[in-house]
Parts: sequence; structure tokens; C-alpha cells
Amino acid sequence: MAQKLSRRKLIGAVGAAVAIDVAANTVYAGPRQKPGKVRIIGIACSPRKGKTTAASLQVCLQAAAQVDRRIEVELIELAGMKIDGSLAAGLPPAPGQQDDFQKLVPKLSDPKVKGIIIGTPVYFANMTSLCKAFLDRCIAFRKNNFALSNKVAGVLAVGGARNGGQELTIQSVQAALLCQEMVIVGDAKPGARIGATVWNDGKGDVTRDEFGMTTARNLGSRVAETALQLAGLA
Repeated sequence: MAQKLSRRKLIGAVGAAVAIDVAANTVYAGPRQKPGKVRIIGIACSPRKGKTTAASLQVCLQAAAQVDRRIEVELIELAGMKIDGSLAAGLPPAPGQQDDFQKLVPKLSDPKVKGIIIGTPVYFANMTSLCKAFLDRCIAFRKNNFALSNKVAGVLAVGGARNGGQELTIQSVQAALLCQEMVIVGDAKPGARIGATVWNDGKGDVTRDEFGMTTARNLGSRVAETALQLAGLA
């Protein structure tokens, strides 16, 4: 008769078999891939190119890039682009009409893009018409298997007063981004607010707004940190 295995010997035999199996799978899995790059894009939705919204987003993106050397950043300004929000309803473009939204589709849906920060001036306690047209046209991503799903999103708003409707504007943009299944974040600790709220005091230099610049930097950092975590690189 075969001898009965003791409990200790049985556990040892099973453990050895598991170790051999794990080792074999490790060999067949090939070498571990090096961590890739994480790309974060800022979208400036001001009709004025190179002004306060773009400058504020640059502060955001610089802070994001400083979080980790694997972070790459890019600023896209919608100023000067023709983006027709009515086409989101399925209407055909007018004959000869040029629309620039299609140029943005492959860039934003790129799997390497893990974070998107939307920046807009505040017009009557809400986003600009250019920002609304852009967000409406983003229905194309929903139709394309929710191509923006699980990308991290943050929002920055620039108002003409310290309390000029920035938070209302941020919430309005966030509501549209939630419909894309994006992961919405605010700015980072210690503030942990809903987004970056910047004040344009009319002198054209938003960097004078110390509080606003702090929220912008914290937002950029938070987007970058969360993007790294979701990518499994943190």
C-alpha cells in the first residue's frame, strides 16, 4: 500500500507544484514591459488666442508635468477654429463649410491620452459658446464606444471677478464630461475644491492671482496623479 502523506508533506508538495507553475507562466509571459508615457491635454475654450485661459492652463500643465517624468503635456487652443455645435444634432454641414472638430478626434481619443483639462472663460456665469459647441460635438466619442471613458478630466474657469461664476461654470462643464464616463477630479490637497478658479483682474496677467494659480497648479497635479494611478503606473 502506498504510504499516506502527512499534512505537512502534502502542503509542501502542493506549494512546490504551484511555484513551478508560476515560474513556467512567468517564462512564457516574456519580459516585463517598461512603463509607457501618460499624455495630458489642456483644451483652451476662449475665443481669444493666447490670453488668460491659455496662460492659466499652461500653469496647470506645467504642474502636471512636474508630477512624474513619464507625463507629457500639450495645450490646444480652440480660438480661430470653426466648431459648429449644431452638427451634434446630426445635421449635415453647409456646402463648402470647414469644420475643425474632426482634427481633434484622433488626438483626444488616443489611448496614450489619460487626462484632459478643459479651460474656459466665464460668460454670464457659464462657459463660452465655443466651449459648449466643443462639448456638444464630443457626442462623437459617445457614439464611438465611449472613447473618452475612464480618462481623467479636470476643469478650469477664468472669471472677471474673484467670485464671478467660476464654480457654476466648472460644474456645468463637469456635467457634460460625466456623460462621457470620464473620471472627474477637482484640485488637490490641501484645498480639494471642485476645480481651478482663476480671477482675471482686467490687467491681463492672471499670474497675479495667487489663489487662482494655486488652484491651477493643484488641479494639474491632481489630474496627473490620478491618471498615473488609473494607468497602473503609480
